[in-house]
This record gives sequence, C-alpha cells and structure tokens, in this order.
Amino acid sequence: MTVRHMLTDLDLAPDELHRVLNLAAHLKAHPYRIRALQGPQTAAVIFDKTSTRTRVSFAAGIAALGGSPLIINPGEAQLGHKESIADTARVMDRQVGLIIWRTYQQHRLQEMAEHSRVPVINALSDDYHPCQLLADLLTVREHLSATGRGGLPGTSLAYLGDAANNMANSYLLAGANAGMDVRIAGPDGHLPQQRIITEAEQRAAATGGRITITTDPAAALQGADVVATDTWVSMGQEEQKDERMRLFGDYQVNAEAMDHAAADAAVLHCLPAYRGAEVTAEVIDGPQSLVWDEAENRLHVQKALMAWLLVESDLADEQTVQLVRDGERR
Repeated sequence: MTVRHMLTDLDLAPDELHRVLNLAAHLKAHPYRIRALQGPQTAAVIFDKTSTRTRVSFAAGIAALGGSPLIINPGEAQLGHKESIADTARVMDRQVGLIIWRTYQQHRLQEMAEHSRVPVINALSDDYHPCQLLADLLTVREHLSATGRGGLPGTSLAYLGDAANNMANSYLLAGANAGMDVRIAGPDGHLPQQRIITEAEQRAAATGGRITITTDPAAALQGADVVATDTWVSMGQEEQKDERMRLFGDYQVNAEAMDHAAADAAVLHCLPAYRGAEVTAEVIDGPQSLVWDEAENRLHVQKALMAWLLVESDLADEQTVQLVRDGERR
C-alpha cells in the first residue's frame, strides 16, 4: 500500500478533506478514543523554524494518541548538512511512526517523503501551511454550524495582506478543495504565483468553489462570511519591517474593513498577531474573532490527520482502523 503524506493542501482529495474534518470533530468531543500511536510509538517533530502552536499541538496530540513525541530543535540533528535528507529518512523511518517537519524550502519535505516508509507531514514550509488550514476549516465549519448556516461549500472567505506567502497559498488551495468562495487581496507584486492560482482554479472547478485575486481589499471583503489575515513581517523579513508596514497599510483588518464583510463575519488569524499592524486590537480581541478556537483546533485536526494517514498507509492496527472509519463518517 502506498504511504500517504501531507505536504500540500491538495494531498487530500475533497472527500478526504471532509472525512479528516469529521474525524477531527469526533476527536475534539472524544479526545482519547483513538490511540493510533499506542505502544508508545515515537513520532519525530523536527523544527528548522521556531514555533509555539505547532510545537505544543503536535506534542500534545501525539501523546493523546498514545505516542511519544521526539522534538528535534534547530541545530540538534545533522539533517541536510552533515547527512542528506534521503539518508535521514532511511534512518528515521525504521524508528519512528511519523515524521513531522517545520522547515523552509518545500523540496526538502518532498525529498523526505520520497525516501520515507512512514507518513511525512508538512508542519509549515515557505510555500504552504496545510495543518493550519485544516484547523481554520474546522473552525469555520463549527462557526457555520453554530449560526445555522450549513457547511463549507459556498462560504466566502476574504484574505487580506501579504498574498504571496504560505498562508495565502494554503487558503487558495484548501478553500478551493472545500468548495469555498476564496478571495485573496494584496498589493501588486505581493500576489500568489500563477501556478498556485491555476491549481486552485482547477480544484475549484471540480468542487464548485470560486477563486478571486484582487488588489482591492473592499472588493474582496464585500459580504464575506470569514475574514482572515496573517503577519506582514514573516521570519527572515525583519529588516523590511518599515517598508512592509507602508506597503500593506491599506489591507489592515480593522473596524472599517469589517464593515464591508457580512454582519456576523468571523475573523481568523493563525498567530502570532501584531495588533496595530495587520489587525487591530478591537477586531482580534472582539466578539467576531475566532482565533483562540482556531489555535486550539490545531490539536484536534493534527490528531485526526496523524491517525488518518497511518490508517491510509496501512500502518495501523485493526482497532484503530475501525475507530478512524467510524469517526470520519460522523
């Protein structure tokens, strides 16, 4: 059986995406029902970039699944300099049940997956943040259910700010995969690459979703059910801070911007947030903000994803298989 990995948002087919979200909701209600890493098996969590939510949610999730997290911090392994990625994969897959990696270039994750006999999960790269989008989609689905407005297909989501980063890419791909109306707004020169737009449009054509790329924040926000943003100054861009603050100023999520969205629009931010920059305090700390639910949901979706990948890769026992199949149908 082919080993399944999660390297980009499109590594899940549309029906698989909804099954994983169902399983996440089930695990949120029943945190310890599925023990896919019972043994305990070890799951390696590798950090080339610093982290709070990724570190905590994966470590806690692995433990809740009955496993033992092996946290490898920057500089603690020979990965990629003294030892090749391929050789590292060949060593690790004999000793761990999962490899989770927060790194820079996407090709590093792809090389790891090509040589690994256990699932590899992208915990963030320069190009994509698929685990965050699973959390965001679960959060939006919960919000829609609580307000009696159905499911993800057809729901409109506006993303404002740096539209050339990994979060914008993942909103495009994951939103299209879920059949959503995704609107990305950023200034010229900071919009998604055409290859990402093309992939999103192709998936949207199959799911009934819709993709809009614009430089007009008001147009993106018009009647939006969900408003999302991300930091304007990512890791490695600190020296550009003043320039980027000026460049993205018109894309701040503030009270005026929210007036263009639906009256009960939800606000998302993957955190860390810089109040007064990409979002104002009154918005992120206000009643429409779902950022704390969003942060918590990293735990639940990652547990679901880990268990699901093990089952799909034929690396789980029969009890886990049955529990996962039951959970993804709920």
